[in-house]
This record gives sequence, C-alpha cells and structure tokens, in this order.
Amino acid sequence: MTLRITRESLLDGSMRARLRAYARTHPDMRGRSEAEMAALLEQTLEQHDPAADLWVFGYGSLIWNPAFMFVERQPALLHGWHRRFCLKMYVARGTPENPGLMLALDRGGACRGLAFRIAAADVRQELGLLWQREMYGGAYNARWVTLNAAGTALPAITFVVNATHPRYVRALSVAQTASLIATASGDLGTCREYLENTISHLRALGVRDAGLARIEAALPKC
Repeated sequence: MTLRITRESLLDGSMRARLRAYARTHPDMRGRSEAEMAALLEQTLEQHDPAADLWVFGYGSLIWNPAFMFVERQPALLHGWHRRFCLKMYVARGTPENPGLMLALDRGGACRGLAFRIAAADVRQELGLLWQREMYGGAYNARWVTLNAAGTALPAITFVVNATHPRYVRALSVAQTASLIATASGDLGTCREYLENTISHLRALGVRDAGLARIEAALPKC
C-alpha cells in the first residue's frame, strides 16, 4: 500500500513513528533527537515576530502536498539556490538495495516555487508539523531567505540541503540521476512519480525547470 504524508499523520505522530522506523533500516537515515529538533525550532523562531504571519518557500513536494495550514500562496523566486536531486533515499521512495533521490536546494543559481503564508496564530503548530517532515532526518537545514514575489521582497523559511550529511550527493550526471529515479520506489511511491508531480505542478504555475526537464527526457519510456 502506498502511503501519503498528510497533516493528520503529522499531527497524530504516526508519520514521526514511521520516520523513526525508517531510521533503523539504514545508518544514514538516523534522525535528529527531540532536543535537537526543539532547539533548532526555537533558534529559527527567534528571528520571527510572533505577532506576524510567516512565509514558507516550497520547491518540491510541498508544492503539490503541503500538508500544513496556510492562508495564502503565491509564486515566488529565490536567488542563490537551485532545485536539485542531490539526496539519496534508502526509504520512503527507495530502498537500501535500490536507493532513490530527493530534491533539495543546493547553492547557486535560482529557483521558482511557491510561497505559503501561515497565519501568526498558527505559526508554531504548523511550522512544528513541517519540522517533523523536513528536519528529522538531518539532511535538510532550515534557513531564512528573501523571496521575490510579484516584485515584493518576502522573508521566508525554506529547507536547504545539509551538505555535510552522508546522503548528500555532490555530483551526478543527468543519466545517473535518471537511472536512479527510473527504478526506485518505496512505501511513499516511486521517484518517477515524485519527479512527474513536481514537473506538472510547476508547469501549472507557468514554470519550466530546465534541469528537471533534462532528467525527464532521459528517463526510459514506460
């Protein structure tokens, strides 16, 4: 059965329990401790006015499955980071024998995605749900960035790659990337589906990501 990340599975702890189970399947999937997670959340929120709404930038699965409450979303551009398949996955959309790849923001270039506005009263709870989803495994770091949304500068939180993490892949050719994506799958679905969902939802926003398009073109035909 293919699972799906939902707000409910994050709220009731079942997704967190699954993440802990994942951590036992491969040494590189070990997650941050509860204390580390809490400290990183507090450190990030120190830079946020609790009376203000908070923006979050999504560039991959958050675009098509945010699984948190927000009051507005709009297209946005981030400079200095680009979307790249640079994280190996031994669970969820891969296995230890047949690892998959996940997207992250890596340094350089620019990235178009979606900015989500969380109401001030909901920031701590909704960001806490995002923390479970994005921060537990240690492969992402939360970072304050400045987005350009319709000519307006928006401070926002996004999740960038932790380049010191053992699952970080520094260099892969298009052919190597396509080969891993074409065959990997896990209980959250296939890597191919993840790529296709991202491309189709970006296309609906009027965004063509040339790097993702090259990977899609290199995939074997179904």
